[in-house]
Amino acid sequence: MTFHDLLRLRIDVFVVEQECPYPELDGRDTEPGTRHIWLEGALGPVAYLRLLVEPDGAGRIGRVATLPGARGNGLAGVLLEHVHATTPGRLVLDAQTYLAAWYASLGYLPSGEEFEEDGIAHIPMTRGPAGD
Repeated sequence: MTFHDLLRLRIDVFVVEQECPYPELDGRDTEPGTRHIWLEGALGPVAYLRLLVEPDGAGRIGRVATLPGARGNGLAGVLLEHVHATTPGRLVLDAQTYLAAWYASLGYLPSGEEFEEDGIAHIPMTRGPAGD
């Protein structure tokens, strides 16, 4: 598995499928403390997320993506449960609004107002101590 394979999954889901031409290479992939977490299938990664360390120490979950043919099998939940089990402290994310109830089922609470990014409604959410 190469980083190129992980980028291809992110681009296939966000840029191609969701038609969001945003700068995928944001410079944060190689920051100290960044973790790339994924599950592999027979032909490469099928689900992925990126965990960053924010300036206040919170973990920022982003780029949560599952290939269309692998959806509905709980893979994103497996990735998030891994993050929950291995990352102490507060976790933050910007959920696509239609997924807010799913994130809430995993312990995330809305932490701000809904906003639009790349034509898609999002809501900031937080899980864990300090700020929930």
